[in-house]
Amino acid sequence: VQLQASGGGLVQAGESLRLSCAASGSGFNRVMAWFRQPPGKGRDFVAAIKWTGGSSTYDDAVKGRFTVSKDTAKSTVYLQMNKMNPEDTAVYYCAASRLGVITSQVRYGDNYPFWGQGTLVTVSS
Repeated sequence: VQLQASGGGLVQAGESLRLSCAASGSGFNRVMAWFRQPPGKGRDFVAAIKWTGGSSTYDDAVKGRFTVSKDTAKSTVYLQMNKMNPEDTAVYYCAASRLGVITSQVRYGDNYPFWGQGTLVTVSS
């Protein structure tokens, strides 16, 4: 599985940005997720989506502001980020797991054997 993340950039607080993660290969069509790593901090779970059916889950920090979605025909997962604030500044990573359902396990990076290269998002105040 190969994952290619894109769409990062510099935005002002209150603005929106959409990240894309193009997947190729086999075995990615289960649960895919977005994680982020703020400067000088650890990696945090952001959102996950089940490839079949489209059920999703979010971290409380982004719930109501971020939306994860997928385009099956394009093998691409998106992260629409609205009402952004400086605390959203981070390198964002997409990841693919072998998990088949959305459970609490989707929050843990160890469950994702495949990772994209990361895309930097900076939100200025």
